[in-house]
Amino acid sequence: MAVQASDPGSTRPPPTRPTRSPRSQPALPTSTSASSEPSSSGGIRYNSTTSAPTTSSSSSSTFSSRTSLSSLRLSLSQNPHIYDISEIRSATNNFLAKRHSSSTPCWRCTLRNSDTIVFQRKLRPHRTLAPSLPSSLLRHRLALLCRSHHSSVIHLLGACISGDHIYLVYDFVPGSNLANCLRNPRNPAFTALSTWMSRMQVAADLASGLDYVHNKTGLGNFSLVHNRIKSSSVIVTEPSFNAKICHFGTAQLCGEVDDEIDEKIATPSSEEEGIGEKKKKAKAPPPPLTRSDSGGAQFEGARGYMSPEFQASGVGSQKSDVYAFGVVVLELLSGEEPLRYRFDRRTGEFARTSVIDTARAAAEGGTGRVREWVDRRLKDSFPVEVAERMVRVALECVHVDPDVRPDMGRVAGKISKWYIESQIWCDSFLKVSDQISVSLAPR
Repeated sequence: MAVQASDPGSTRPPPTRPTRSPRSQPALPTSTSASSEPSSSGGIRYNSTTSAPTTSSSSSSTFSSRTSLSSLRLSLSQNPHIYDISEIRSATNNFLAKRHSSSTPCWRCTLRNSDTIVFQRKLRPHRTLAPSLPSSLLRHRLALLCRSHHSSVIHLLGACISGDHIYLVYDFVPGSNLANCLRNPRNPAFTALSTWMSRMQVAADLASGLDYVHNKTGLGNFSLVHNRIKSSSVIVTEPSFNAKICHFGTAQLCGEVDDEIDEKIATPSSEEEGIGEKKKKAKAPPPPLTRSDSGGAQFEGARGYMSPEFQASGVGSQKSDVYAFGVVVLELLSGEEPLRYRFDRRTGEFARTSVIDTARAAAEGGTGRVREWVDRRLKDSFPVEVAERMVRVALECVHVDPDVRPDMGRVAGKISKWYIESQIWCDSFLKVSDQISVSLAPR
């Protein structure tokens, strides 16, 4: 052993830990001091190293958001489809295919790779819409309606005019109409809307959709009229019992609204055409409702849903839509038809019973009458206070004076509030109390 332990030159160095590479070393404490006391070198150097990935990530996220927004915009059908009558005939087997509804001529078919439903409507000859309507005017009028999208309104895809008929093409929505959900002729004791929340869901969706049609379509100062609100025009979908309104835009395209208002809606503005400046025009007051000048003129309406002024003039308005909405709400709460006829053996005549009259009698009858009037198939499982308020607002909607009827925006807000209260009421019964004990032992 020639090497001595005391010789410093011959001893091995002690083992050391492997040092980290400069890339993997953490940030130095000087960066903290640089942030607290900004310096020209440290602060700029630190920000320059971190700003590059932030800028690239923000730019990539902005690009991806723009891409998703553009793809969403392209997925929405903004441009209307002007169908040829040959397409409609080919899709419906020359109108020999089975009709989707017995009351209205309509066919479910496939048009341009879309599952659609086609409704046949007759044009009013005394209105501006005629068989000789230029395609440019029809395209623009459809563009105003096809750009409207709402979750409670079935989307209008396009139209076709042939002779004195117009064919309206809508998206097909699977489901059943509200009338069939409330009244099953094969089993009157059964209803698909067997819970209070399912009926409140339908009422809230219907109010929101009609409020959109009246006030939120984005057509400026112009307002639209639906003119076909009834229980058979509301589709209820599963599994959440959401309601969707059918026949959007039919009144405007079939010439059922006033000529002057309809022409203002259909006239292209200079901003949309890109020529000149946009002209500001004051909104003209709606003309008074008058009886049709032709004795042979006919108008379409559902029995029990027509307001008194609509029966006198045949001209639909937003107030007549509110009246029909009130009838549908009363129908939804009671489960009964708007009008019923029963044979009276004592007098030998048919007696007519209106759901409006029975609801008004229940509201004026005092405590407990509304609870007895509500559909018995709900089995008294509903908040009575909310039901009474729903009856009162529905009776306001069916008032004889159109000026007394509320606006749909106000009605939709109230029903949305009561929907939340009903949800809280239902959730309170789902909580199991820990203060109850169950014993299976004999007493």
